[in-house]
Amino acid sequence: MKRSDIIRTIQVQFKRMRAKDARAILDAVIEEMKTSVADDNRIEIRGFGTFQPRTRAAKNGYNPTTGETMVLSAGKTILFKPSRDLTKKMNG
Repeated sequence: MKRSDIIRTIQVQFKRMRAKDARAILDAVIEEMKTSVADDNRIEIRGFGTFQPRTRAAKNGYNPTTGETMVLSAGKTILFKPSRDLTKKMNG
């Protein structure tokens, strides 16, 4: 599903909504989610899942071409954990 599909679904759900308004709503929700995760806050959407920021520690790796050892720096990532409802729906 693409962004445009979500906008179209919002329009269908709310009959008199213009595409411009649906796009603004989706943009506002996504922007708030980005800001929240960037501030190290957990996002929980009941029935869908949770988004949680995680910190990865620095570790040693290697260059597969040269075999040379190198240090992979620490960083942040996002962990998504689906809800039970979503998992059940996916598994039929």
